[in-house]
Amino acid sequence: MRKFVWGFLFAFVAIGLASCGAMAQALEKTKITIAVGGKNLFYYLPLTIAERRGFFRDEGLTAEIVDFPGGARALQALVGGSADIVSGAYEHTINMQAKGINIVGIALQGRYSGIVLGVHKNRIAQYKSPKDMKGWKIGVTAPGSSTNMMVSSLLARDGLKPDAVSIIGVGATAGAVAAMRKGELDGMSNLDPVISRLEASGDMITVVDTRTAKGMKDVYGGAYHAGCIYAPADWLKKNPNTAQAVVNAMVRAVRWLQTARADEVVATVPPEYYGDDPTLYKVALLKNTEGFSPDGLFSAEGAKNVFNVLNSFEPTVQAAKIDLARTYDNSFAQKALKKSK
Repeated sequence: MRKFVWGFLFAFVAIGLASCGAMAQALEKTKITIAVGGKNLFYYLPLTIAERRGFFRDEGLTAEIVDFPGGARALQALVGGSADIVSGAYEHTINMQAKGINIVGIALQGRYSGIVLGVHKNRIAQYKSPKDMKGWKIGVTAPGSSTNMMVSSLLARDGLKPDAVSIIGVGATAGAVAAMRKGELDGMSNLDPVISRLEASGDMITVVDTRTAKGMKDVYGGAYHAGCIYAPADWLKKNPNTAQAVVNAMVRAVRWLQTARADEVVATVPPEYYGDDPTLYKVALLKNTEGFSPDGLFSAEGAKNVFNVLNSFEPTVQAAKIDLARTYDNSFAQKALKKSK
């Protein structure tokens, strides 16, 4: 009888502890809105992988992904309250801190920016360095986005202000390709698969390429933080379990991409990503594979290099005292990595 009682009590306590553990991990929100600027871009491919392969669902999340023409618009949605988190450029965490708004990167998607600066075939003879673009019309995904920031940083290195060129938002889909082919732009700063389509057609000649380690070293100095998942610091404090679930899914996605074959990626993404040319999509994918984060973790060196770039041309950053340690938090990715072992 005594053994029975003790056994019953042990089982009761065990069940209670398990229930408490489950309650502690309960999601504060099961439905979240993720804003992104150019979902089809390889820059944000881990987001699509997490969505399409059911990684968010496995974490108990219903993720509504809202696509915008560029990262600056996605950031606006976050600040305006219509999105919970953003899949966007890490640069925004620094820019927003300079403006007194604390947003935090919680999962790194890309360690290469993957941005390419190209010149229209009719202008290439006039181009020797970025300073030759003075007065040109340069297409970017959206004004204020990371594609715009790269143009500004290149101009700054040649002693020019950001307004030395006319920046035109063209998005990250077929409209961007069409604008370049029609000669409406003198140059373009954009990402794959847009860039690979223009390279293949010969309408654009690449002059700066951060899809490669060499290009990253030349433009940014080495390690870098590109696409990431970021959220307001206050939101993270209120929704730590939900944030952890998001990062669990994203870390699983970047790890999946480390071993996935090109055919598997094509089979996962929506058909509109590659259109009528899946072969070209695979070629572009191979050019970008090295740039994906292997583990979702940020680094002090990567943060510093991003700051150095922004500090070269952005007045608000130059005037502010930036605490880079507040712009990213590796604790979520570290927990996700332990879970995925």
